[in-house]
Amino acid sequence: MRQPSCRMNDDEYQLLARAAAVCHMSVASFLAHAALKAAHDLDRTAAEIAAQREVHNELFAVRRHLGHIGNNVNQVAKAANSGADVPYAEAVLGAVQRATQRVDAFIQHYLDTERRTG
Repeated sequence: MRQPSCRMNDDEYQLLARAAAVCHMSVASFLAHAALKAAHDLDRTAAEIAAQREVHNELFAVRRHLGHIGNNVNQVAKAANSGADVPYAEAVLGAVQRATQRVDAFIQHYLDTERRTG
């Protein structure tokens, strides 16, 4: 018999412990069972990993984009508060609207994918 080990933070362990309890299994049994299920279905596992990578990439891209927009919004607010004319305010608000639409579209795509695979 082999006894592999792994490390996880407290939140990850608590999630694992709750899942094991729901299944009326020990943490070790649940971990072994889940790992073996994944190992027997590598195509699905690879697809899930690829989907997760896509989610992470999109979230980081959105985060960067929102950071740029936030800077622009701050510039508009500073100019407007000082009484200056802000001719680019519409462009900044348009960027906010496009970012919102991108986030909405991504969330919808993610939920649709979850429904198909879940």
